[in-house]
Amino acid sequence: MAEATAFVIANFTIHDADTYRIYEKGFFPILKKHGGTFHTYDDNNANLEGDAPPEGRVVLFQFPSEEAARNWYNDPDYQALSENRRAGTKLNFLTIVHGLPPRSEPGP
Repeated sequence: MAEATAFVIANFTIHDADTYRIYEKGFFPILKKHGGTFHTYDDNNANLEGDAPPEGRVVLFQFPSEEAARNWYNDPDYQALSENRRAGTKLNFLTIVHGLPPRSEPGP
């Protein structure tokens, strides 16, 4: 059975844009290496109900599986690069959200 896709949601506030840009410039090749795709980011998200998430940027990307997402996060190149994110932002959360499991097609 195929694994479900996994989404990663990040929420952070940028306090040192120059340092964060170093992270941004190196981020996409490492994401792609692990099958990840970037969907969007929002610096001004709109909360419809409940407690609003902390202020800051919300980012959404997708991986083919939770294993791929964990391999991306644990990649030594990503961990080295993420020191720039850690230095340039205040991270509120970085979370894996599981997608729906694949469904088999009904038979004839």
